[in-house]
Parts: sequence; C-alpha cells; structure tokens
Amino acid sequence: MPDYDTLRARMVRDQLAARNIDDPAVLAAMRAVPRHFFVPEHLQKAAYRDGPLPIGNNQTISQPYIVALMTEMLLLKPGDVVLEIGTGSGYQTAVLCELARYVYSLERYPELGEGAAARLARLGYDNVELHVGDGSQGLPDMAPFDAIIVTAAAPAIPGPLRAQLADGGRLVLPIGDRYQQVLQRVRRDEERWTLERLIPVMFVPLYGQHGFRPPDDP
Repeated sequence: MPDYDTLRARMVRDQLAARNIDDPAVLAAMRAVPRHFFVPEHLQKAAYRDGPLPIGNNQTISQPYIVALMTEMLLLKPGDVVLEIGTGSGYQTAVLCELARYVYSLERYPELGEGAAARLARLGYDNVELHVGDGSQGLPDMAPFDAIIVTAAAPAIPGPLRAQLADGGRLVLPIGDRYQQVLQRVRRDEERWTLERLIPVMFVPLYGQHGFRPPDDP
C-alpha cells in the first residue's frame, strides 16, 4: 500500500510550492484532501503524479498544479459562497469546501455527480450542494456567488455566469477553442469588469447553451 500522506506532502512541496503557489490556505487544502480517493481504483497509485487522469465519461481530474492555481486565483475567503461548474470526481469540490463557507457544484453527467456526492459525503464535507444540469447556465436561484470556477473550456465567457457573480466577485475559467485555451480571471467591481489572461491550458469542452454544442445534439 503506497504511503499516500507522504506522496501528497511531496506533491504539495514539489509541484505546487516549487511553482509559486504560495497561499498558505490553498497549500493546506491541497495537503488535506486525499486526491487518490477521487480517482478510479486502478489509477490510485498515480494520483499524486504531475498530470491529469481519466475519471470516465471522457472527463478528467485536473493536474494538481492547475487545481491549486485556479483555486488560488479565486482569492477565497472563509465566508465566501462558491459556484463550481464541472464537479467531475469531486476533487476540486473538496478543495473548495476546505476554503469556502459553502460550495454549489454543477455537473453535466449524472453518474459523475452521484459518484462525487458519495465521495464527498464519505469524507464528511457538509458545506456542499451538488446539482446536475447545463453548467453554462449556472445556478441563478442560488446566485449571487462570491467566486465561480469553471473546470471546462468555453468559447467565450458565458453570460449567465457573469450575471451570477457578486459585486467584488472573481470568475476563473479557460477560454478558447476545443484544442487550445487560456486560463482567465474576471473580476467584478460594481459595473467595472477586469479581465486577466493567465497561462495556456487544455481542458475538456464545456457543453451547453452558452458553451460548445453537445455531441449528442441533433
């Protein structure tokens, strides 16, 4: 049996802190969440490697560095309410739960959402609510959100997500085509919007009304 605690500590040291992830709260959250618990059993020994892994439904659990970077870019405070688009395995969700007051997470694929809900419950996270639906439309009934994170690539910033961002809020997401994107952060100050371009990334597409056309659409 691998020593997952040691592997996780090494991941935080070598993959995150060594690459300028320096928010102590983010590093503590990444150190606390057992990443191997969120990947298929046959891949658990690879859970702390420097890369993404498949989780089913043509989806992935993101590289640890990308999870930490996107989380750090959200500038979370303990009282924040967060919307996550793309629950996936629930790993990013758990990291957010460590840092925010409450997390709403929206997943397109019911089987992924069900699996993530079971994992999060087994680990004792009770500050999270999972939904299944079109992530590009967000969750207007629960808005506004202090922070929104999108873990799939959109061709442009979905209008509903902008509308659901609170004053002072931060939205982090990859923007581009299906094959090449740039991680971006949008910050709202009343009606003033600031856009920052961060690094090139590669994410699966965000399917939906305000994203890419789903492959099962006629």
